[in-house]
Amino acid sequence: MSQPVQRVGYVGMGIMGSAMAANLLKAGYDVTVYNRTREKCRPLADAGAKVADSPAALAEAGCEAIFLNVTDTPDVEAVLFGPGGVAGKARAGLIVVDHSTINPVATQAFAARLAERGVTLLDAPVSGGDTGARAGTLSIMVGGDAAAFERVRPLLEAMGKKIVRVGGPGMGQVCKACNQVAVSVNLLGVCEALALARRSGLDLGKMIEVVGGGAAASWQLSNLGPKIAAGDMAPGFMIDLVLKDLKIVADTARSQKLPLSGTAAAEGYFRAAAAGGHGRDGTQAMSTTVEQLGHFSYTE
Repeated sequence: MSQPVQRVGYVGMGIMGSAMAANLLKAGYDVTVYNRTREKCRPLADAGAKVADSPAALAEAGCEAIFLNVTDTPDVEAVLFGPGGVAGKARAGLIVVDHSTINPVATQAFAARLAERGVTLLDAPVSGGDTGARAGTLSIMVGGDAAAFERVRPLLEAMGKKIVRVGGPGMGQVCKACNQVAVSVNLLGVCEALALARRSGLDLGKMIEVVGGGAAASWQLSNLGPKIAAGDMAPGFMIDLVLKDLKIVADTARSQKLPLSGTAAAEGYFRAAAAGGHGRDGTQAMSTTVEQLGHFSYTE
């Protein structure tokens, strides 16, 4: 029987990765972190984590599982197979857990390449935003080998509340694409509801309170609704990143010959917000587009 994983590496100290790595550290694991900008590793180092000079160094140091949380498909490929990448020093038996949101087909190709070296890749994108990452309550959707999943499940439980293996390699990424469809279309509804309330003179806080207690309740309404009402556009998850995710959604849907017209509408609002200078703001900045359209859509 395999020994429990104790030594872990974590690549990517962004908003999500740093919080998730911190939860692994709090759970008692021996954590080594890496980020291209080394300074972003300082908070984890101050909390007791070690810092590596490259992804390859994590594998070379004997980490039994290496977690990734980087921006896009090319970034994952570089971390795994580029100069100083994990694959160059990986030993058979290593498990790589990719929390990034990337292309499902590319994920399957990466899994096959790593398998040739005796390394297992689990694609494990997450949902729950920065608040869920800090609280350790993320929803984690996992694709890949069942035995590897069971081996790292205790580590995933340190970072998430709902953890489900949804299928083989790439299926975690497909599930995340489904998540981004639901999130984006729901957020458009939240933004339009708040715009209608504001324009009508209804108290936004009271609307969120009562509507959020009924059939229209959602994470988007309860978490982003108050931020929209307050004009708080600070990012938990940036519009530029959701646009990256929606490109993955569009590519995946196209491969299945499936039109997603509601998602396309939401993407249009995000793109307009990004064009208006809100690309690095939180996804709730979609509301700026809805509000601005309201100023010139109708005439008296």
